[in-house]
Amino acid sequence: MKLGLRLLLGFFLITGIAAFFVLRVFVAEVRPSVREVMEDMMVDTANLLAELAVDDLAQMPPQGTLADSRFARRVRDYAERPIDARIWGLSKRSLDYRVYVTDAKGRVVFDTGFRSGEHSGQAVGQDYSSWIDVSRTLKGQYGARATREVINDNQTSTMYVAAPVRQGNELLGVLTVAKPMSTVQKFIDRAEHDILISGLWLLGLSLLVGVLVTGWIVWSVRRLRDYARRVERGQRDDQVQPPSLPGELGDLAVAMQGMRERLEGREHIEEMVRAMTHELKSPLAAIGGAAELLQDELPEADRRAFALQVQDQAARLHVLVERLLELSKLEHRRSLDHQTPLNLPQALAPAIERARQRAERQQISLLCDWGPAADADLTEGLTGEADLLQIAVGNVLDNALDFAPRGSQIRLSLHRDPQAWRLVICDQGPGVPDYALARLGERFYSTPRPAHGDEPARKGSGLGLAIVRQIMQLHGGHLSWANVQPGLCVTLHFTLASPTSSKPHRR
Repeated sequence: MKLGLRLLLGFFLITGIAAFFVLRVFVAEVRPSVREVMEDMMVDTANLLAELAVDDLAQMPPQGTLADSRFARRVRDYAERPIDARIWGLSKRSLDYRVYVTDAKGRVVFDTGFRSGEHSGQAVGQDYSSWIDVSRTLKGQYGARATREVINDNQTSTMYVAAPVRQGNELLGVLTVAKPMSTVQKFIDRAEHDILISGLWLLGLSLLVGVLVTGWIVWSVRRLRDYARRVERGQRDDQVQPPSLPGELGDLAVAMQGMRERLEGREHIEEMVRAMTHELKSPLAAIGGAAELLQDELPEADRRAFALQVQDQAARLHVLVERLLELSKLEHRRSLDHQTPLNLPQALAPAIERARQRAERQQISLLCDWGPAADADLTEGLTGEADLLQIAVGNVLDNALDFAPRGSQIRLSLHRDPQAWRLVICDQGPGVPDYALARLGERFYSTPRPAHGDEPARKGSGLGLAIVRQIMQLHGGHLSWANVQPGLCVTLHFTLASPTSSKPHRR
């Protein structure tokens, strides 16, 4: 199971359980809270009506009733009043209090019953002294009870709250106010519904937050994973940078970058040592063999030949070491140190002139086809280090001169693309075998050079194009090559610092 799915399921589980218990507590508290509020109001009502009933109950004859009393008429008038009230969006169309009065012995002397007619006046004359609301009130205590018509159905419950009817210190009787819970059930249902809907919204918002947080965590972890994979593929520092993340994930990215740099440095050294050791074997073996032979008596011609071989191999070692140092410095550079605006024909002139001198010795024509690029205006937008570009072009020209036959041509041409310049260098040599094209530019990978006159064919170090590739990467460009008929064309692609038109305006 993927990390994101695990986090999401865990968050859903925690949020769901928390929401379930919170909603359950809220819903469970609605009904008791309504009962408590209703009981509080009924206590006030019962005591108010008890005060109104004092005079009539005091004047009532023994074993009499309050049926024709002023209090009874007013209460019955209340029960018959028409009502149409809107209470927070809910309609109330009935008055639901039942009021009954007992004498000091608990005998019912007045009973309104409920408005529906149920129990209306039926309790008059009955003994209610054993009912909790009456008996506790007659004892001077708070009397209240709740009675269900259906034992297991709370909606059939009716609440009774009693108040003593006193004249001075004399207890004349008890007045009880009753109200069915069903009359407030719609308020309870609405409250429970609103709580449920609000709870579902809260749950939905919590889950949305969970999805967003999980998505952010997964996105951050995937950025770290992608960074690690690019590092694993060996991409350069200028091609891949550690992701910028806040908090501990950002610290992890920085730590990964530091670990990467240390590992790359170690691997680079190990690889360079292995490759250099391999490359040093041939010239060292040649020098050792020649030195051993020079210890013997040799003809003058052979002695000179072996001495020249030692000199050539020493020069080869010197070039190899110099290029290795140069490549090592380039590989450890993160960016250009001193970028300046460039005009390629002018910037590359010293390298081309040095190559032209060697070309003349080899009877090879070196031609430059700059076209309109010779105008400085047409190369605006190019920036870089001229010294490095001279090294790059010099190495490409050296390779071309190594392979070009006598009497052939090496042509340099400059072409403009919408957002780049292309410097193309073509020779008329044998080209490169197809199997070797993909490996050009690797350190220490090279194909044998053809023989020139008396010089035997030899294999290069393979560091020239590797240096060119590093220089082009530092300039934000790249290197490519292709076989042509005849020879090989190497192209240096220079990306412009900002898109320009073919004829930019001066400022």
